[in-house]
Amino acid sequence: MSLINTEVKPFKAQAFKAGDFLEVTDASLKGKWSVVFFYPADFTFVCPTELEDLADNYDEFQKLGVEIYSVSTDTHFAHKAWHDTSEAIGKINYTMVGDPTGTISRNFDVMIEEDGVADRGTFVIDPEGKIQIVEVNAGGIGRDASELLRKVKAAQYVAAHPGEVCPAKWKEGEKTLSPSLDLVGKI
Repeated sequence: MSLINTEVKPFKAQAFKAGDFLEVTDASLKGKWSVVFFYPADFTFVCPTELEDLADNYDEFQKLGVEIYSVSTDTHFAHKAWHDTSEAIGKINYTMVGDPTGTISRNFDVMIEEDGVADRGTFVIDPEGKIQIVEVNAGGIGRDASELLRKVKAAQYVAAHPGEVCPAKWKEGEKTLSPSLDLVGKI
């Protein structure tokens, strides 16, 4: 079953952000747009490149009113240690959520049970707490924050403009489509 348009399942977890530990719950994702960004593990190879890319683009997400939550099955303590020792991870200002029990990873259907880690799953969640975008990559395939930004902008546009849809490669300010009987067969 697809997770699209489903509500985020309840969870409670410890996280690291801006030098502090804090609690994050499913309620934390409501009231604003959120990106939940799963990755396999701290102190690895592709993961820090992805998280650094998100850190480099975090201000752009913030301008859109989007909060970023990176999640792995490591603890919030491991996140702090990684943040304190890695130049790339030290750039992160968004919330790093610990999921050592795998509850959140299972809630989002990205847990690799035999390895005890999460797939590379990206979820865009609307202010009502409903999942609007799902993307899952194989372990060796890194993600691109600029493409994620484009998708978030499209999701926000569609939410704000009922009856309009964004075509392939749509970028902010470009023409959208208004599906109707008159449009059938004309694209």
